[in-house]
Amino acid sequence: MRKLFFSAILGAVCLVQTGCIVPIYSSSPDRRVKQMIYVSEGLRHINGIWERAWGLDMPDLQTPYRTHGGVI
Repeated sequence: MRKLFFSAILGAVCLVQTGCIVPIYSSSPDRRVKQMIYVSEGLRHINGIWERAWGLDMPDLQTPYRTHGGVI
């Protein structure tokens, strides 16, 4: 009984991992194109979000410019 239970769980996990249960896009070509454009537009902004999250878009504080006029 235990072997059958684990086999069923393993089969369900393998079936879910293949992606054949629920398709990600519509079968209609027109709707599929709209969905793909929407997804790609969302993925285009990942670089900007990444830079904001890590603070890469902020100015560097270790610049050689001094505010008191010593080094320019």
